[in-house]
Amino acid sequence: MQTQITIIGLGQIGASMGLALAEHKESILRVGHDLKREVEREALQKGAADKVEHNLPAAVRDAKLVALAIPASKVKETLEFIAPDLQEGAVVLDTSPIKAGAQKWAKEILPQGRHYVGLTPALNPERLHEFGVGLTSAQADLFSKGLFLITAPSGVPEEAITLAMDFVRLLGAEPMLADPFEADGLMSTVHLLPQLVAASLLNATLDQPGWQDARRVAGRPYAVATSGVAYQDELDSLRLSAMQNRVGIVHALDVTIAALRSLRDDIESGNEDGLAARLESALKGRQRWLGERLTANWENPEQGGLREIPSMSERLFGGFFTKKNRGK
Repeated sequence: MQTQITIIGLGQIGASMGLALAEHKESILRVGHDLKREVEREALQKGAADKVEHNLPAAVRDAKLVALAIPASKVKETLEFIAPDLQEGAVVLDTSPIKAGAQKWAKEILPQGRHYVGLTPALNPERLHEFGVGLTSAQADLFSKGLFLITAPSGVPEEAITLAMDFVRLLGAEPMLADPFEADGLMSTVHLLPQLVAASLLNATLDQPGWQDARRVAGRPYAVATSGVAYQDELDSLRLSAMQNRVGIVHALDVTIAALRSLRDDIESGNEDGLAARLESALKGRQRWLGERLTANWENPEQGGLREIPSMSERLFGGFFTKKNRGK
């Protein structure tokens, strides 16, 4: 008997989930939903779903697991819309970047016996320099060699967390349990901050004196540095995520401003050695981080290690998936 997994939102994240699950079609029924019918049709043609259901209540009614792969600004209204039709024991997964707010909404909206678990994906390191968005950029290996932070409100049963962990393994990634506030703090630094810095760089240069000429010669450094604003779901989601995590993002911005001021002071004072040291430290740090991401060879593996929870796969998937993926 197939277990239904419904994916709401068939952009890069949602469609990639569907593609990654394709090899398990004998035991999983992949149901896709998107606001745009043309996206649903394209996802079906691409093989990201076994069927699509544009009626959202019908799409979730028989699902054991519902994955929300939608902008943060759409999470609350989607939870409100699907809540009455979720079956007893259904687990709702959310991939938006900030979890504390989504967790609060889920607690208020979801009926008793329906459970929320937050997912924060860290993508395949080999895909880090690809900047495509939407369905056309979906890949079956988008999550391979990556990990997902898993956050859950207090009171969520072990079975729901185990199901989320099994789902992550089916995607080719590893799960790591995290406190929602800890996860939000991490995402403030590595997800929201780069996008806000990109917006600040644009605001500091566009239409400023000299821009009429500068725009003609702006090249790869400018394009890469400002790409954080261009390659994300929507500005409303960035605004909402920043406002929901004000403490974390303000701290991250303060640290960034201090680092910029140190660079400025070295340049203003003519401190060539100090400037060189800062630049060299930054480059070596990036090289070290990228090497660690590509090899998953972390310096302190005992910190942040994966916490194993007894699998629910034997009840849900006949034990096939967990054994296969944990053996990788």
